[in-house]
Order: sequence, then C-alpha cells, then structure tokens
Amino acid sequence: MIFIFQNSEEKKAIPKLLDKLDGWWDAIILKLPNVAIAIIVLVGSYILANFLGNLLLKILRKRMQNRSVRRVIAKALKVVIVLGGFFIALGVLDLDKALTSILAGAGVVALAIGLALQSTLSNTFSGILLSFLPRLNIGDYVETNDHGGFVHEISMRNLVLRRPDGQFVVMPNSKFIEEPFVNYSLVNRGRVSVTCGIAYGTNLHNVKAMVLKKLEAEFPQNDDERIEFYYTQFNDSSIDFMVRFWVDFVKKSQMYAAQDKAILLINDLFNTNGIEIPFPIRTLNVSKLQLENIDDIFNKKE
Repeated sequence: MIFIFQNSEEKKAIPKLLDKLDGWWDAIILKLPNVAIAIIVLVGSYILANFLGNLLLKILRKRMQNRSVRRVIAKALKVVIVLGGFFIALGVLDLDKALTSILAGAGVVALAIGLALQSTLSNTFSGILLSFLPRLNIGDYVETNDHGGFVHEISMRNLVLRRPDGQFVVMPNSKFIEEPFVNYSLVNRGRVSVTCGIAYGTNLHNVKAMVLKKLEAEFPQNDDERIEFYYTQFNDSSIDFMVRFWVDFVKKSQMYAAQDKAILLINDLFNTNGIEIPFPIRTLNVSKLQLENIDDIFNKKE
C-alpha cells in the first residue's frame, strides 16, 4: 500500500511541476520585452561610459599633469555610468527587492572598506585635490617644514620632491596637503636680504649712500619696488646693517646667486673705499703676577 501511495503522490506532483514550468515560461515570455530593454540599457550604458570616459581623459590631459589621477577619474566615471545602467536594468525587470538588497549590501561593504583603508583613501583624495590645485604644478620649487625641492610627481598616494642635491623625498599626499608649504614658482620676483657689519667710527651715512647707489645700478627695481637699507643693531665689534632688494627668481639657486653677487659687490666697494668689515675680537687682560705664574709653570715643565 505504501508503494501505491508514493506512486500516486508522484503522479500528482508531475502535473504540478508542469503547471509551474508553464507559469514560468509564460512569465518569461511576458518579460521578454523587459529583458530586451534591460540588455539594451546595459549595452548602452557601457558604450556611453567608454565615450564619456575617453572624452574626460582628453579634457583632463589639457588641465592635469598627473597621469595616474587622470586615469582613476576617468575609470570612476565609467564605473558610475555602468552601475547606473545596471540599476536601471534591474528596475525594468521589476527586481526592486533585489535592487534594495544590493544597495544595502554595497553600503555595508563600502563602510567596511572605508574604515579599513582610511589612510589610503585619505591619501588618494589628497592626491586628487593636489592635481586640481592651481598653485602647485610639476616642476615647481616648494618648501615644507622639513623638506624642499622640485615637484617631480604627484601620484594617487604620494608626492615626490626632487631635492637640489639630486635625492628624492617621497611623502604621503595627506601629510603634504595638511601642512603649510612655500611655492617659489608662483611669482617671478622675490626679495633677497643681505646682512653685514662695519667697524665703529665709520661714517654711517656715506656707507648707506654708497651701498644703495651700487646695488641700484646692479639690481634694477620695478616701479613698485625699491632697495631698502636698514641699520639693525650695535653689535659687540660692529654696527650691523641689512639691505633688501628684489630680483627675478623662481627657485632657491637664483636667490643664492643674487645674494652672492650682492656680497661680492659690497665687499669690493668697502675694500676700494677703505671701510673695514670687523671680525669678532676678544681682549684678555692678564696681570703681571699672572704672567709670572704662567712662566714659572712652563719653566718647571722644562
């Protein structure tokens, strides 16, 4: 009897299975237009993503020197367009519940990845900001609190500086963008300072007039610029002064060259006019008794 019952149950299950398959087939037939539209949307989004990605690359080549950042931005645009087409296709297929589940799962995964790669993402976004920063370009000479050099490369993670001694400094983008830096290449001219001292008893007015006249002839100033001369202090063995003037420079070597030229000019000027540049002198007052004691010490050693 059990065998007969199982056979009867199997006979009942087969029609149910066929009915179910027929229902699925009918549903597939009814969904064929939606499936076709979904496929067209996916293919169209892929083609559109490639077109807009390549167009964005051409635009970024003219405005951004960082190749790696250009590629990442173009790929990000492609991914966004393709994902948009995928979600639209799911909506066409009436898979709203699946879409909701995918978005929820993607949000959880994105949060986990963001927490795990917090430092890396910070450097990545900093690299993108540096690439769009109008005050920083490849080849500029910049100085941070600890380093100085020419901007050699800006990648998605690091900024590379080539120091004047030929060595390279690699620092995270986030560290560079969070700290103040000086870009010497932003302006074509800068002010250079030179300090010196002259001996007591020198005619200060004549020295000031001679130095200003000499530097004005060698370093022409623009309309809104001038050479400045200031006496700064009475030092132990000299009266110190500082002279400031404007020159063309976009890197440190040009500034050093201007300082070198000004120092040579001032030194030659002082030598020609008999003006003394004193060096530190220390005078020791020794009594006669102390000298005799020193002589006795040396005589005993002999």
